[in-house]
Amino acid sequence: MRFYKVILEYDGTNYNGWQRQKNTDTTIQQIVEEKLSIINKSFVLATSAGRTDAGVHAKRQVVNFKLDVDVPVRRIPFALNSLLPKDIICTDSEEVDEDFHARHDAKGKLYRYRLSNSRFPSVFTRNYVYNIRSKIDFKKIKKAAPLLVGTHDFASFQNSGSDMEDTVRTIEKIDIYQVEDEYHFDIKGSGFLYNMVRIIMGTFIEIGQDKIKLDDLEDIMESKNRRRAGFTAPAKGLTLMDVYY
Repeated sequence: MRFYKVILEYDGTNYNGWQRQKNTDTTIQQIVEEKLSIINKSFVLATSAGRTDAGVHAKRQVVNFKLDVDVPVRRIPFALNSLLPKDIICTDSEEVDEDFHARHDAKGKLYRYRLSNSRFPSVFTRNYVYNIRSKIDFKKIKKAAPLLVGTHDFASFQNSGSDMEDTVRTIEKIDIYQVEDEYHFDIKGSGFLYNMVRIIMGTFIEIGQDKIKLDDLEDIMESKNRRRAGFTAPAKGLTLMDVYY
């Protein structure tokens, strides 16, 4: 029995998120487990660092599992990629201790949200960038971002259907920069609530549209009321960029 950690890159467009579900067979976890089980000749449980939502992408998703067969660690990506669909790929692998856990051992994650403000969005980025035609004041958004950095109760930025009781999280940094006609939002934190990044992005967008006043942001956080924050931005603009250990 050997224990492995791999890095997966995937386009989440055609999947119902990472986590295996009873009502669909198009989850990334199910597909990865099926392919690993072929290699192992028996069922393999794959544990990820983050349970990305339907439509969310990953550049460096960390996944751990154990195999009963003896496969050289350097061969794992080749064996897995020969079975995976073209929109999921294993880019790296290493052997780990038995007690390594991709999610519990993670010390932080980096997410990127891609936003454009074009009259005619590019056909080539339609699955990865959220485009808004109406005018957005990015200067206001850049003033709002530092107010969320640090340790806060982010209950207002948690999906209303979540039952997470501890809603205190730490955002280490929010970098906003322009790449051609896109704006990239890099958000790094110790951990994130369900839909937290997408709700932060929806709030930023509404601040940029003057639907939410910049001065109201601190009150929104203190209210711990999901209805006070902005909408949940679409999943397609979000990518899990890295996980830190």
